[in-house]
Amino acid sequence: MGFIHFFTQYDIGLFGHIDEKRGIWMKTIGMIGGMSWESTLEYYRIVNQEVKARLGGLHSAKCLLYSVDFEEIERLQHENRWEEAGEMLGCAAQSLEKGGADFILICTNTMHKVAKEVEESVAIPLLNIADATAEKIIAAGMQKIALLGTRFTMEEDFYKGRLIDAFALDVLVPNEPEMDVIHRVIYGELCLGKIDSDSRQQYIDVIDRLVEEGAEGVILGCTEIGLLVKQEDTRVPLFDTTEIHARAAVEYALR
Repeated sequence: MGFIHFFTQYDIGLFGHIDEKRGIWMKTIGMIGGMSWESTLEYYRIVNQEVKARLGGLHSAKCLLYSVDFEEIERLQHENRWEEAGEMLGCAAQSLEKGGADFILICTNTMHKVAKEVEESVAIPLLNIADATAEKIIAAGMQKIALLGTRFTMEEDFYKGRLIDAFALDVLVPNEPEMDVIHRVIYGELCLGKIDSDSRQQYIDVIDRLVEEGAEGVILGCTEIGLLVKQEDTRVPLFDTTEIHARAAVEYALR
């Protein structure tokens, strides 16, 4: 015997949201941002532009934003207090879930170091930035890729190791002096909204050397780097993780 289920507001909150006029199904995106707010602004712009491009009219993204105080997060990162940082982002994810988010984005690469803790704190999915990026690289037919980001992202296995183990990518990273430059510019300039042409050239020099080592493309593995280095600055493809992650969120929201 069949049955009829009358959807309530609670049901729709669990499984997405229906535009009754056009029959469009859209999930609510939960964004953990503020790391830094400059790149979170880009997330918000991209997801809304992408929804409008796909659906037309006056459509915009259904999303919730929990913006943390980056000063607190940065201190925990550099004091190696990752457990506390994970608890903080886990609480943010829980707030988004309670608010009606259908899935979560951590709007930064580095804090995916605590992605497991965030995932375990909620019952809704986490859309991992490294996975979304790796899928784009593979779709482009590339296998040897350079990775720029914070020292945490470039050195540790939570990100680089995931690209290697889960997606069989060959990942190149800068040498020690180059890592110092990349990391310093991120925290000392980009996260403060400072865009410096000399720093851009230093990044391009690092990219050029990694290309000489065989890199077919470059992951901009910090959500602020795309504010400094653009595709026209280099001859190899750049994979801007902010744009990739935001567009993947829209794809998932409309799936």
